[in-house]
Amino acid sequence: MSDWRHGAVIYQIYPRSFCDANGDGIGDLKGVLEKLAYVAELGVDGVWLSPFFASPMKDYGYDVLDYRAVDPLFGAMSDFDAVVSEAHRLGLKIIIDQVYSHTSDAHAWFTESRKDRVNAKADWYVWADAKPDGSPPNNWQALFGGPSWEWDARRRQYYLHNFLREQPDLNVRNLEVQEALLETARFWLDRGVDGFRLDVANFYIQDARLRDNPARDVRGTPKRPHEFQHHVHDRSQPETLAFMERLRTLLDAYPDRFSVGEIEDEDALARQLEYCAGGNRLHSAYSFYLLRARALTPDLIRSAHAGWDDAWPGWSFSNHDVPRAATRLAGDDCLRAQQAVALLLCLRGVIFLYQGEELGLPQADVPFERLRDPEAIQFWPHGIGRDGARTPMPWTADGGFSENAETWLPMDPRHLTLNASGQQADPTSTLSLTRRLLRIRREIAALRTGGFSDAGSTETLLAFRRTVDDQTVLCVFNLSDSADTLAVPASSGLRMERLTGEARLEGQALQLGPWSSALLI
Repeated sequence: MSDWRHGAVIYQIYPRSFCDANGDGIGDLKGVLEKLAYVAELGVDGVWLSPFFASPMKDYGYDVLDYRAVDPLFGAMSDFDAVVSEAHRLGLKIIIDQVYSHTSDAHAWFTESRKDRVNAKADWYVWADAKPDGSPPNNWQALFGGPSWEWDARRRQYYLHNFLREQPDLNVRNLEVQEALLETARFWLDRGVDGFRLDVANFYIQDARLRDNPARDVRGTPKRPHEFQHHVHDRSQPETLAFMERLRTLLDAYPDRFSVGEIEDEDALARQLEYCAGGNRLHSAYSFYLLRARALTPDLIRSAHAGWDDAWPGWSFSNHDVPRAATRLAGDDCLRAQQAVALLLCLRGVIFLYQGEELGLPQADVPFERLRDPEAIQFWPHGIGRDGARTPMPWTADGGFSENAETWLPMDPRHLTLNASGQQADPTSTLSLTRRLLRIRREIAALRTGGFSDAGSTETLLAFRRTVDDQTVLCVFNLSDSADTLAVPASSGLRMERLTGEARLEGQALQLGPWSSALLI
């Protein structure tokens, strides 16, 4: 029996922006429930729900106040249970975020930890004394700006925060903290979730000696202080891998559960591989190797697949943290955006499809006065564009996201013309293409679980084979604005499946128009 986790396609839902069922302008769990049938009809294997936990929302749910509570903004625990039940009825798995690197500074654990240096949770966060001159313990820089250390007057010490100062880092070296996190995981597993997406999975443990990070030779104009360092001491410590193995042991006690880690590091692919190595760590991991790419090239795709013969990578072109692929990789061109979706769904690994990607949504334009993301405001106009990737989902020509005219982020007018309802019956739409591609991926075993090997790629023509047992599929993508031809080997019964653009097979020549793609089966 095949393992559903191998080659699965997971649809990411950002609950704040998916569907608003109670009319307050913010998406919620009842809205997710209302739209689960749409997700199931796409043909994906499961859903990844971004955070819906109790939170002050300084970082929109990634600052957790209570790991085991639903924030009232999203509904109640009964609403979450209903989502899980309905998803399972529809044949969908439910993957939820777990944020184990840090909590909110309003979390009860931190409230106790900061009281003094001798309380029961005094060592549950990363605390350190000031240097003799009163400055922070080392030179580490937070991703969201400024030093990674914040002075606390109660303890007269600094605490570590890799992101906002309202997100103190847990001391995951502490075995009591590990046990508390494993109990949190067990709580949700017992509630029926099928697995976890682990936020910044390689940030859990830092260098025990808190050594300075070495300086980095910055080329061009840096956008933030964080870029001036090689981050060798504030993340990716070997002790984190031991905790991953403990978490995997827990997951393995439940049938068919899944774990995927978000990896953020300079050598993204090597670290991604490390966290999946040995079969006793993560089931899959994804990095920002493809998420930060500014263009699709054969070299990019080939290099991404190197070394993964014995493990399952995770790949995504879009998510809630980066500009949407239709803009970043396709320049807001519909044909190129469709080709990007086609390529994503032909890759070997676990695929993450971000809400609206199946509609070809471009990055939304959010004016400064409507920005909500603290990173975007801090680094304007050079932020990473998270608000523009988080705007409400367009269900109908007039929006369909909420009955409230005022939504938490504005809806881009361009998105309204790409609404889901309008694309449903259009056979040329990105939505129709996505459904067809997902059906093909399910029906052809080689596309779901087969290996990956290059098949004569050039500088602009990407050709690779996906092979399992005696079945092979040749995937070909013309990643340029000029027509191209690929010579293909003679094969009896060779059939072409056009994916995007203009493609035809004449004898042993596959002819592809600009930004076209096809499968040879």
